[in-house]
Amino acid sequence: MDTQQIDVMVADASHEVYVDTILETIRNAAAVRGTGIAERTHEYVATKMKEGKAIIALCGDTFAGFTYIESWGNKQYVATSGLIVHPDFRGLGLAKRIKQASFQLARLRWPKAKIFSLTSGAAVMKMNTELGYVPVTFNELTDDEAFWKGCEGCINHDILVAKNRKFCICTAMLYDPTDPRNIKKEQERNNI
Repeated sequence: MDTQQIDVMVADASHEVYVDTILETIRNAAAVRGTGIAERTHEYVATKMKEGKAIIALCGDTFAGFTYIESWGNKQYVATSGLIVHPDFRGLGLAKRIKQASFQLARLRWPKAKIFSLTSGAAVMKMNTELGYVPVTFNELTDDEAFWKGCEGCINHDILVAKNRKFCICTAMLYDPTDPRNIKKEQERNNI
């Protein structure tokens, strides 16, 4: 299959029909990986779609991939979360396309915000690095309690609590738009 047959777009209310498939795909991936992926409710994911804070990938009418973004700490931080590619569409570079689309959406909606990602996946770490994220300590992320509450759905939450939210299984990565290296990358992306 050619990855160009897959449309990657900002999700909207019409995509709510895919939410249960997205949640099932995330649960299955967590079981296979044996690592933590925070569980989300149908309502939560549907709301992200309705708010224009999600990216969905479709091959015709078939679900292929998903991620969402959310602002925290009075819009000073944006998290990119829930990146998932359906097993039928893995190995096509789709995760990278979805990640880039969510990154662009975050930069468009909150251009001055720092963008962060918590991940235990090497592929996501590589994509983040290519976009200009760097590994950071957890205390460099948002202190917004609502964000950290979202970690309660992860099987590793006990570790996070035991370590007083200083570290966990995930690696924290941060994109700072004021970092001179990122300013240069942004100019290159925009052909300035």
